[in-house]
Parts: sequence; C-alpha cells; structure tokens
Amino acid sequence: MARPMDRNPRSASGDWFVDTRCIDCGSCRHVAPGLLVERAGHSVFDRQPSSADAERVWQAAEVCPTQSIGTISRLRPPERVFPRELAPGIFLCGYNSPDSYGANSWLVQRPGGNLLVDSPRFTRRLREPIAELGGIAAILLTHRDDVADAEQWAAEFGATVTIHRDDRSAAPFASDVVEGLEPVEVRPGVTVVPVPGHTRGSVLYLVDDTWLFTGDSLAWSQESHDLYAFEDACWYSWPEQQRSLARAAAFRFEQIFPGHGSWSPRLPADEQHARLVALTDRM
Repeated sequence: MARPMDRNPRSASGDWFVDTRCIDCGSCRHVAPGLLVERAGHSVFDRQPSSADAERVWQAAEVCPTQSIGTISRLRPPERVFPRELAPGIFLCGYNSPDSYGANSWLVQRPGGNLLVDSPRFTRRLREPIAELGGIAAILLTHRDDVADAEQWAAEFGATVTIHRDDRSAAPFASDVVEGLEPVEVRPGVTVVPVPGHTRGSVLYLVDDTWLFTGDSLAWSQESHDLYAFEDACWYSWPEQQRSLARAAAFRFEQIFPGHGSWSPRLPADEQHARLVALTDRM
C-alpha cells in the first residue's frame, strides 16, 4: 500500500501520489506514458489523472513492484485490472515483482497450453484471472534476473519451467534446460534463441514467427520510437550481446515484449528486421 507520509514532493499535488519507495523501474510509465514521468530518479505524477485516465492510472498502481502508487483518499482498485491483452492472446500480467526489479511478465494463450514468460508476483488478484484464461502449462524464463515467483506459479498450475543452463543457478527448480547457442523449438510454434550478453544465459522466445519475448536483451524506446538495448545494464558482455542480437536478426518478428523497457508497436517483419540490424550496427 502506498504511504502518504512518504509522498514524493515532486509528484503533482492532489489525491494521487507516488511515494519515495519507488525504484524507478519504469513499469508505471510504460502503462501510463505522459501521466507518470521520471524526475530525479523516481516516477512521479506529471499531473493528476482525469476521468479519462481511470483505467491507465489503476494499471500503473497495480503494476508497481513496490506498491508506491495510491491515493490519499484510499480509493479501492477495480476488481480486475490485469491481465491486460495487448495483442491477440498476449497479456501483460502486471503485479511486477521487486525481486526482478519490476520486470514485465507475459501470459500467452496457446491451444496446447498457455505460456508464462518470466514471472510476476504471486498474488490472488492475478492467479484467479489466469486460471480463468486456462492456467499455465509452461513457464519460459528469459534470464536469471526475472525468475521472481516462478517456482510458486509452477507449483500452482503444474507447469514446466525452462531456462538456459548458464542461468540455471537462479532457478534450480527448472524442469527443462536449454544448452549452447543453437535455437531450439521448445514447444510447437515456440523457438528459444540464446542471446548471451545481458547475462550469460539470456534467451529470446519467438512465438509463431510474430511475437518476440526479449527479457532484458532488447526493448522499444518511447522517446526515439526504435529498438534499443541497455548498455548500462549489461551484466555479462556488451560485445557478446551485439553478436547475439546480430544472429537473432536471422529470425522474423513483428512485435517485441520485453522484461524492462516498453513493448513495440506491431510493425511489418521486414521493418523490424531493418531496425534490429541498424541497432546492432550502432552497438
């Protein structure tokens, strides 16, 4: 629950506020761009929400990993805020975990069983709607940083868990382990693409040659409206990440869904390919 006594004074005056526990993960700014902004290393309200902002502001509050967004008047959230469908069968889970520094996680509806890409907080407010959407057959972890409550989600739904061997120490409970650098089809229509760089065991998951789940290896910038990678948050090797993404350009995709950073608009595969090639050249 957000703490009024810790209200950030840089936040716009009024009922809604952000408290100073904010870790600047940016998750609230991705669901409510313009309404919440970054100032001095924290997210704050640029203005008070209007009635037209009601859905976005509750998403911002419920996605926040430190539960730092709230109201002085103690307004109660709607019964259901997440999951939020962003593309056909692709849902932003919300309820980001502080254990993953506020990383996004994604539910993917599949005829052969739903996928959870990376892990949100384990909470009843998300467990029940996920069950209604068909549960979780497999959890696909992009890298060691975004494991969060994956073990609890796997136990709740009897799901398998996939991670690369080089990051397995963060998820010793994983049932399926990816090896080496070669892409592998881990489920029908789902290919894991190893991309060491951000961490040694980072991977991408490509679904139906359309949706690319990128963890912290690739994101979309709302400022430059282009693909980018985090050089200042590359824990293993920036040159290796450049080489990894250059190899990944062999695959075609239309939209990316990252752990940190914003998701991209859906664009023609040739355009996304050109953007990725240009990014690796800049890197």
